[in-house]
Amino acid sequence: MSGKLNQLTLKQVLTGLRNKKFSRAELYQDIFESIATNNGELNAYLTFAKKIDDLKLPKKVDRLELLGAPLAVKDNYLTVDFPTTAASKVLQNYKPHYESTVTSKLRQVGAAILGKTNLDAWAHGSSTETSDFGPSKNPRNLAYMPGGSSGGSAVAVAANLCPAAIGTETAGSIRQPSAWCGVVGLKPTYGRVSRYGVIAMGSSLDSPGPITKTVEDAAILLKHMAGIDKYDSTSSPEPVADYPSYLGKSIKGLKIGIMYSDLPELKEIWPMYEKAFSLLIELGATVEPVKAMDPSYAIPMYAVIQRAEVSSNLARYDGIRYGQDRSFFGEEGKRRIMIGTYTLSKGYAEKIYVQAQKVRTLFIKDFERLFEKYDVLATPTSPGFPLKLGDSTKYPYFGELMDKLLEPSSMSGLPGINVPIYFDPTTNLPLGMNLIGPAFTEGKLLQVAYAYEQAAGINEWLKNEL
Repeated sequence: MSGKLNQLTLKQVLTGLRNKKFSRAELYQDIFESIATNNGELNAYLTFAKKIDDLKLPKKVDRLELLGAPLAVKDNYLTVDFPTTAASKVLQNYKPHYESTVTSKLRQVGAAILGKTNLDAWAHGSSTETSDFGPSKNPRNLAYMPGGSSGGSAVAVAANLCPAAIGTETAGSIRQPSAWCGVVGLKPTYGRVSRYGVIAMGSSLDSPGPITKTVEDAAILLKHMAGIDKYDSTSSPEPVADYPSYLGKSIKGLKIGIMYSDLPELKEIWPMYEKAFSLLIELGATVEPVKAMDPSYAIPMYAVIQRAEVSSNLARYDGIRYGQDRSFFGEEGKRRIMIGTYTLSKGYAEKIYVQAQKVRTLFIKDFERLFEKYDVLATPTSPGFPLKLGDSTKYPYFGELMDKLLEPSSMSGLPGINVPIYFDPTTNLPLGMNLIGPAFTEGKLLQVAYAYEQAAGINEWLKNEL
């Protein structure tokens, strides 16, 4: 199977290595060749290893669970062996002195870090077009955006430039690019995964999570990423579940509420979702529409709170302690700093910031009401198909509009997972379904997503043979 090992899922990689179907050298060689051939056009990686000797692998890796499996990492995680730029020229030459908790935990179980992936600068955006190092392209159709801000990670997975990747989400930045690139993206409960060593964007929202080819791969990675961290006071002491054990369980009897069926802007894509919901019914779930709080209210709410936290977090980048001075900030970063500072200023914080937090509480209460009756909620992940490269400049608050259906659950700290449901036969562009659960119910979300993925039969990677 040499020459095609880069197309394997993470689970297939682990199985193949464990059963000695191929060696790590053969696996890495196929991946390195794929990156060398395709990354110039896709711009998924900002920096990457070019040979096995560049990888920081632990000794006796064969005794560890991830067996040296290579992963791509969004370039806002601190990594001691790669620069960390957050896709901003402010940090163009920054080399961290310590490792993020997530990458450290993955390395401890044997993972190898292939390289650092592109993103919207400082994770500000939903297109990967605000990167100071150029946009990434959607491998499903090169004329289109991959989404963002974790666009580089989603591109790397979809284009077979790695078996799996990790990203971060503040409000859509894992699930939306996963939907636009046709892969699986899991946003955990806020606090389920440590933020330590991740360059902060919205500190009350940021959630590290996996982007993968299959639901099973997401379960494998989350198992090793999750857990309390003494270096992150917002991380949860909630015990970490054995997430892969949820896979294969029946969803018969589960109650699934369908959100946003009444939104006019979803009319054109809704028939594709009706088919997906029908499949959930065939699998034994009870599926019915629910009346939820209008997600349009989330746009100004998120814009205010996120930018207020951005203005605080980016204040440290003044060129004194590290990085270059503030003249190197891009236009989007400058806009967010100015808006955030304004909303927190005296006389305006009460009128704007406090009001936004009250709306946030209303969304939290609305989800609590819905979860009294339903086990899982389902929505489209994005209001439509991916847009063409360059179109992000046509929309004020582009990110908020593209993430409109995800912001309510993110602002409420809830977990969610995107699973592909449809590929347009003309453009090859995908649509994704977003499943939402109560806090710390990632296992149940994986259970439902896996059941759907197996029954739908559209996942190209599940057809691989070792």
